[in-house]
Amino acid sequence: MSDAAGHDHYDDVSIAFLAHLWGEGFMSPGGPDEVSRVIGDLDLTGKRVLDIGCGAGGPTLTLVRRHDAGSVIGIDVEEPGRAAAQALVDHHCLGHRVEIRLVDPGPFPFDDAEFDVVFSKDSIIHITDKDVLAAEAFRVLRPGGWFVASDWLISHDGEPSPEMADYLRKEDLNFGMASPAAYCAALKGAGFVDVELVNRNPWYAEIARDELERLSGPERATFEELATAEEIANQIETWTAMLLVLETGEHCPHHFRARKPG
Repeated sequence: MSDAAGHDHYDDVSIAFLAHLWGEGFMSPGGPDEVSRVIGDLDLTGKRVLDIGCGAGGPTLTLVRRHDAGSVIGIDVEEPGRAAAQALVDHHCLGHRVEIRLVDPGPFPFDDAEFDVVFSKDSIIHITDKDVLAAEAFRVLRPGGWFVASDWLISHDGEPSPEMADYLRKEDLNFGMASPAAYCAALKGAGFVDVELVNRNPWYAEIARDELERLSGPERATFEELATAEEIANQIETWTAMLLVLETGEHCPHHFRARKPG
């Protein structure tokens, strides 16, 4: 499910670049440890899980390998990510527990009440309509099931600051940022209860500074081999712009969880 259409935002080169920056199969920061922080104290043992926007498959496999989910279906709207995720599944011989599907933007292609847990790591930023997203997650969950995810949020409703607008232009990834208040309203409006949001801005502001040092320091030549010198120069500009809005708190990654009554 996504509002995105047309060209892929993440090609093989960008997937390789992000893997070197964030770890094999990961297209956002934090690796398996951040997946575990999103999951928190939820027990996934034997559970059926949907991973929205599985990307290159790192988080999807973490749900099985570290958290013992019984089965996971990872969905994505872009073929390069799906192919990378499938290759990772095959490499780790987990095809009997993990299924990767390429889907069209729009409603999830699943029946009502199919999953115990709906999960996502930093990919639902590409879905602009959070009300529809929350309603679809609610629909495919079984009673008592949980929607747990991380996403990149903006701290307020209304127009972004000039600094945030500049950062979003540099990212050029069709981000659909929502505020914590908008997310909370969407989840509760869909029928979820026990809604919790946790601001991860302090954590990522520190991590992003380290990432910028890696991009512009001794590792720069390695990154340029994976992409191009021009592309890495653009990434350094993007990270510099991102740090400005992380430091003001306007860019505020969050974890959230919400339960379907039952």
